[in-house]
Order: sequence, then structure tokens, then C-alpha cells
Amino acid sequence: MNFIALKMLLGDRTKYAGLLFGIAFTSFLVTFAASYFGGMMTRSFALIAENPMADVWVMDAAIVAVDRPINLPMADLSRVRSVEGVQAAVPLAVAQADARFPNGRFQSFQVIGVDDATLTGVPSMNGGATAAVLRSPDAVIVDAGGTSGKLETPLLKADQWPRGRPHLDVPTRPLIAGDELLINDTRVRVAGQSDALPRFPPRPLLFTTYSTAERILLPERRRLTFVLVTAAPGVDAHTLAARIEAATDLRARTSDDFKADTVHWMIANSEDVGDAVTMLSIAMLVGFGVTGVMMFMFTTENLKYYAVLNAMGATTRSLLMMISVQAILCALLGTGLGLGLCALAGRVFVSFDFPFRMMWFAPVVGGTAVVLVSIGAAAFSVRPVLKMQPASFLAGR
Repeated sequence: MNFIALKMLLGDRTKYAGLLFGIAFTSFLVTFAASYFGGMMTRSFALIAENPMADVWVMDAAIVAVDRPINLPMADLSRVRSVEGVQAAVPLAVAQADARFPNGRFQSFQVIGVDDATLTGVPSMNGGATAAVLRSPDAVIVDAGGTSGKLETPLLKADQWPRGRPHLDVPTRPLIAGDELLINDTRVRVAGQSDALPRFPPRPLLFTTYSTAERILLPERRRLTFVLVTAAPGVDAHTLAARIEAATDLRARTSDDFKADTVHWMIANSEDVGDAVTMLSIAMLVGFGVTGVMMFMFTTENLKYYAVLNAMGATTRSLLMMISVQAILCALLGTGLGLGLCALAGRVFVSFDFPFRMMWFAPVVGGTAVVLVSIGAAAFSVRPVLKMQPASFLAGR
């Protein structure tokens, strides 16, 4: 009976192709939405991922995500260093600043001030340079941070630092080592570009030393944002975090826990998560609509064959099993096609720096959506079989 069901399905190529399209579309769009969500979440804690040496992040007790900073007094750095089990603790400052480009254009940057002595927190550099370039006076390292076209400076010398009106609509080129920017009336020199992890939301990044950050940013009573702690050998990171919290009343989280906190905050507060859920819902509705209608039409047009089989002794359970086999075959092939298309599309989108990352749960979510759509379509299409009267078909009525 199952063989007959497959012959019936493959014999109507138009509706078979329609069923595959509906399921493949569902698989593709749901998996893409899940991969987009994975890309957003991993980019949201990029600052944490860029600092693998930090076993524990120490911050103000009110901070719930890495992008929601509240600064600490500098004295807290010494308090953290005094906790038993701390091998090293370095400061990290995170702030926002508007930089004026040589043609007069302003661009907002996330400024990240790293420890002057160790330069911990500077990502890998482009062009073979090293973080040591920050040891030059007023040196900064820039990074696109997932944006495009934001780090452009005038191509011609005549358009740089002009008198009078800014030269905004002029030919530009990417920033290179030696170019200058103006931040709060302090001129800084670009020492190179880094290969930092893209951010979400995307934003240009500017890395410099902690002392330079204090000098170029607007005066604040507190500048320290995070303390990055390395645990002593043999000391568990969770145990050390508990010790720091007990000794300082600050919040201390292991890197993995802080990543999880950031993801939870993004899920609860980011509007982009709602966009991913909307995309998933649309995929489910369209997939169910196309698949359900095509399967209902296919079953209705083949009622006479089901009637003959029923008259020959096939039970209702056997007929329902035939419809289930048809749905299962379409689900398997459609899921494979959708996942393959999503993987190919992902390679294209990643080349344009789109936040796409197909993690383990993306195919699972896509497969689950296909199962739900296939079950719904099969349940929708069995109604004509359950209500048919074989005698009417055999009598020609």
C-alpha cells in the first residue's frame, strides 16, 4: 500500500512539485530566521568573546548585559585584585564618542580603553601590525564593527581639515595608518585597523589605551566599566566569581554566564528578536497554506482511487497511512532542499557581513516547523477520505 501511495504521489508531478516547494520554503525560511537569530546573539556578546583570557567579568551590580555599561570607581580595581584566587585583573573602559573626520563629517564610535601595560582587549590586527602600535602618543585602532562605509576619509588633501564649510560630498577612501580624527577637540592618530568581531547592533569601534581614553573622552568621575579577571591556577571561575561578589558587593560573572546574561537581555528587549519571530510565523503560515492546499487538492483528485482500494478491502487506517507516507516523503525531501538552500544563501549573506550563523538549533527548529506543517497538511487533507462513500464512486455518482 505504501508503494502505491508513492506511485500516486510521483505520478502527479505538478502537485508533487507544489508540495515540495511549500515544505522547502518553510524549511528554508524558518532555518534562516533561526540562523539570523543565532548571528544576532553571538554578535551581541562579541566584546566578551574577544577577551578569552578573562575568566571572570566584574561590573556594577546593576549591569545585566555587556552593552548596558555603568561605570565603577577606579578604586574597585584594587579591591578586586586583593581577592584570593585572582591572578590578574585589568581595567576595561567602554564609552561612546563622536569623532570628526578630516572633511568635517561626524561619526559615532564605541570607544574601548584597554589596559596600558598589557593591552588586553585589543583584537588581532590587519596588515601584520600588533597591539603595540597603541603605545604611541594619541594612537587609536579603528574597526568597522559590522558596518560598511563608515570609516571613510577624504581622498584629496585639499578636502582635509578645510576652513569654513565641511566638504561632505567629496571622493573618499578607507582610513589607513597615519590618518587623523578629532574627538572632543583632541586630535588622535589612526595607528591601524583591527579584525574585531562584528557587533550587533553594528557600530564602528575605536580601541585605545585606558589613559588615552581618559584624555580624549568627556570628563567623568568614573571611567572604569569592567574589570577583567584571570583566575589563579587551580581556581574555578565560578568559585572565584562568588568570592569577588562576597568581598566587593560588585557583580562578578564568568565569561559563559555573562554571555548568557547578554543573550537573555537581548531576547527580552531587542526589537530585532521580534522581527525573527515574525519571519518564522510568516514562514509557518505560508508553508502550511501552500502545503495544505496542494495536499488537499491531491487527495481530493485521487478519491476515486482511494474508493477502489477501500472497496477491495483496504481499511481506513491503511488509507490514512498512505497519506502519511506521502506527507513524510515530501517532508524529508523538502527539509533537505530547504536546509541546503539556507546554507548556500548563508554563504552569500556572510560575504556581505550579514549576521548569519547556522548553529545546531537552526536545523532543529527548521525540521520541527516542517513536522508541524506536514502534520497539519496531512490532517487537513484526510477529511475527504474519511467522509467518502465508495459505493457512490463505483456507481459513477
